[in-house]
Amino acid sequence: MIERNTVMRLAEAALADSACYLVDVVIGADNAIVVEIDHDEAVSIDDCVALSQYIEQHLDRDAEDYELEVTSAGLDRPFKIVRQYRKHIGSEIELKPREGTLRTGMLKDADETGVTLTVAKKVKPEGARRKTTVYEDETYRYDEIAYAKSKIRFK
Repeated sequence: MIERNTVMRLAEAALADSACYLVDVVIGADNAIVVEIDHDEAVSIDDCVALSQYIEQHLDRDAEDYELEVTSAGLDRPFKIVRQYRKHIGSEIELKPREGTLRTGMLKDADETGVTLTVAKKVKPEGARRKTTVYEDETYRYDEIAYAKSKIRFK
């Protein structure tokens, strides 16, 4: 079986001079390898093809057969690494804590320990007739997050 660390090292070496970065490598049954990459702007098909060719050149199909898929981190996929969170600072995201309900808000900050999410809440001030919107910052450590991903809105 092909080792995950081997594929990760190959992908990181191929991406060293690229604006793309490695998000994840998954090796499933029958050596089905999925390499997920991202870019601070956008991943092109050429980026995926170049990485796929590089990995194929460095793995020996005669020694061990495998299936290789190189893909971009899609908009609907959860964030897996800190750089993805940083890429989305200032954007609306969905965040599901391990304990609690789904939160939607603007990603305000992301560092090595966790994220800050600005959430809009409707509150009715004492003596007021209508509710007003109040913005509150909520902080989550990465180990408290079940998943977080971009909020996609169709207007």
